[in-house]
Amino acid sequence: MPVTTYPTAPISGQIPGTSGLRKKTSVFSDPGYLETYTQAVLNAIDAPGKTLVLGGDGRFFNDIASAVILRMAAANGVAKVIIGQGGILSTPAASHLIRLRKADGGIILSASHNPGGPNGDFGVKYNIANGGPAPEAVTDAIVAQARTISEYHILDTVAPPLSTIGAFLLGDMSIEIVDPVTDYAALMEDLFDFSAIRTLISSGFSLRFDAMHAVTGPYAEEILVNRLGAAPEAILNGVPLEDFGAKIGGGHPDPNPVWAKPLYDLMMGDAAPDFAAASDGDGDRNMILGRGIYVTPSDSLAVLAANAHLAPGYASGVRGIARSMPTSGASDRVAEKLGIEAFQTPTGWKYFGTLLDADRATLCGEESAGTGSNHIREKDGLWAVLLWLNILAVRRESVADILSAHWAEFGRNYYSRHDYEAIDGGLAEGIITDLRARLGTLPGTMAAGTLVTSAEEFAYTDPVDGSHTTKQGLIISFEGGARAMLRLSGTGTEGATIRVYLESYAGPEGDHSLDAQIALGDVIAATEEITGLRARTGRDRPDVIS
Repeated sequence: MPVTTYPTAPISGQIPGTSGLRKKTSVFSDPGYLETYTQAVLNAIDAPGKTLVLGGDGRFFNDIASAVILRMAAANGVAKVIIGQGGILSTPAASHLIRLRKADGGIILSASHNPGGPNGDFGVKYNIANGGPAPEAVTDAIVAQARTISEYHILDTVAPPLSTIGAFLLGDMSIEIVDPVTDYAALMEDLFDFSAIRTLISSGFSLRFDAMHAVTGPYAEEILVNRLGAAPEAILNGVPLEDFGAKIGGGHPDPNPVWAKPLYDLMMGDAAPDFAAASDGDGDRNMILGRGIYVTPSDSLAVLAANAHLAPGYASGVRGIARSMPTSGASDRVAEKLGIEAFQTPTGWKYFGTLLDADRATLCGEESAGTGSNHIREKDGLWAVLLWLNILAVRRESVADILSAHWAEFGRNYYSRHDYEAIDGGLAEGIITDLRARLGTLPGTMAAGTLVTSAEEFAYTDPVDGSHTTKQGLIISFEGGARAMLRLSGTGTEGATIRVYLESYAGPEGDHSLDAQIALGDVIAATEEITGLRARTGRDRPDVIS
C-alpha cells in the first residue's frame, strides 16, 4: 500500500477541545493544517482496526476534506469507513449511524451554525462510540497530539468518488457509501406517529420549514414531503449550498429570528401558516414558530417534556430532563410536576452523554436552539420539529394555545439571549475576569433598583461519573427569581462573543402577555449597571437578540 509520511509542524495557538476544531476555511486549506489535526485525531483514538463514520454538512471544503481524511484513515490502518453519499451527513444522522452500525466513532465535518464558503468557517470534530461528542479525556488527548505532532501519513492512491452508493476499497480499507437520509428517516418514523401527522397535514394544516440552504434540505424533503404529505413548497431554501446561500441572499445558517428573519416575519404577518420551523448548517439546532408567536428554545424544551408522552417513542414517559446552565428553569418546573430528575449542566452536548447513557435523562436542551433526546447523542433539529408536529396532531391546538396553556399551568419564564459578537479577545476576557473578581461583593447590593441575592461562577460535578468542571459561566441572581448569566462562547472564529442570558419568572397567575424585552427590562438594566458591558465594548446594543 503506497503510503507517504510528511513532516508537519504542531498546531500553535488555542485549540478548542470541547467541540472539535473550528477555524476559517482558509486556515484549514493551508497545506498540512487539516492533515495535522486529522493525524492528531487518528493517533489519539488508536486508529488501526477501527470502524469510523464520516460525513459533513456540505459546506465549502467538505468534499476536499472528506477525500483527505479517507486517504489518511487508510494510511493509518483504519479497517472501514462508512460515509454519507457525497460526503454528506447531518450531525444527528451521523450520531445515529455510529450507534446503528456499532462503529468505534465518527469524524464530523461542520462548523454548525457558522457561515460557510471560501471566506467562511470550517470544522472537524470527533464523536465516540455512543454517537456523542468526545469527552474531555479524548479531546485532551487530541489536543495534546496536535500540539506535539511531527508527521502525518496519507495514502498516495486517490480516494473514490463519493457520488455512488456502494462498497469500495481504498488500499486495504473498506469504504461503504450510504444514503445519508434513509436510516435517519426510519428512526424518526419509529419515534413519531407519522399517520397522525399525515392526517393533520391533510386536514389543511399549513407549515413551512426553512432548511437555510443547509444539510437538512434533503432530510426535510424525504420526511415532511415524501412521508408526511406536506406540499413541496413547504420547504424553503431546501437546496444545500456550499455557502448556505450567502452569495444569493446573504444566507447564514443560524436558526434564530435574526438570520431566519423572512420566516419570522412571515409567521408574524396576516398570511402566516399554522406552524414553521428552521434548522441550522449541520441540522442539530432548531427554531419553532407558531402563527404570531416565537417559541424560545427554553420554552420549547419545557413544552416538549410536558407532552412527550403523546409520541409513541416516549409513551412510557420521561425519566429525567437535562438542560444547560444558561437555559431557563422552565423545564425544571415540568420535571418537578412529573416527579422526575432535573439536571443543570455546563453548555456543551457532551455533558448530557453520561446522563443519557445511564438512563437518568430522556430529554435534553440548550438555550442555543439545541434540543434532543436519548434516541441519539446529539441535539437534533428535525427531531424537535417532528415532536412538535406529533403534539399538534394529537392536541389539535395552535402553537400559541399550547404555550398559553403551559404558562397557565407552570408559569412563564421570560427569557432572552443578548450576543456581543466579534469583540477583541483580550477585552472580552478582561470583562469576564473583572466581573469574576467582583462576584463576592455583589450579593445584597442594588442594581437599577433591583436587589442582587447571589452571584457565583457555575461549576458542575457529573452525577454519574463524578467528573468536575469549573468556570462554566457567571450567574447573577436577583430578588424575585430573575437571573443574568454571562459566558464567553467558543463557537466563533473571529474575536470573541460574550453571551448574556436573561431570565425572569411570572407565576401561573402572572402576566404572560408581555414582550420578552419589556418583561426583562429591569434585569437588562441591572446587568448593564453591574457589568458596564455596552460601555466597555463600545456597542449601544447587542449584535444579536434572540
